[in-house]
Amino acid sequence: MATLIPYASLLAAPWKNGGGSTAQIAIFPPGANLETFDWRISLATIIADGPFSSFPGMDRSLVLVEGDSVRLTLDGMRQVVLDAASPMLWFPGEAQVHAAVEGPTLDFNVMTRRSCCRHQLVTIAAPCRLARRSATTLLFVAGDGPVLARAGQQAWTLKRHDALLLDAVDALQWQLDAPHATAVFHLDLFT
Repeated sequence: MATLIPYASLLAAPWKNGGGSTAQIAIFPPGANLETFDWRISLATIIADGPFSSFPGMDRSLVLVEGDSVRLTLDGMRQVVLDAASPMLWFPGEAQVHAAVEGPTLDFNVMTRRSCCRHQLVTIAAPCRLARRSATTLLFVAGDGPVLARAGQQAWTLKRHDALLLDAVDALQWQLDAPHATAVFHLDLFT
């Protein structure tokens, strides 16, 4: 059954290194912690340079949502800049990642345990039609919103940074309506 996850309901937990905070959007299985989850979706605020936590056995996607840019150094060698022109990066959770920022950023973060699941994340522009590809789908409004997500008798209004979690009983085809072009992240989780 569809679950609306308002941005206003998210609670941010500060990082141990003081460089930012993370607000969890959704986790599976319910009640899992950082050692036991199969997948986890969150928003991270980076306010200072520093290392990312290591998550061995995980595949990660990171998308810049707000802020000018974040420069990531992976395993001490590969440098990637996430900015408006190139906002998304996939990387293994065991990589040693160091972030450098010139100002605060807000980043959408997906982690899946590679031994049991995988994810596919794309950015789409509402208004549009959406075809789900998996039993579990999350929609996240990265743009200004609002976005009306509807299928049959179901209709949900999502504001900026709200999420809608869809499961196996929800429709596979959705209409996303918006008064102007709005960026939406379409995340399918495969188990």
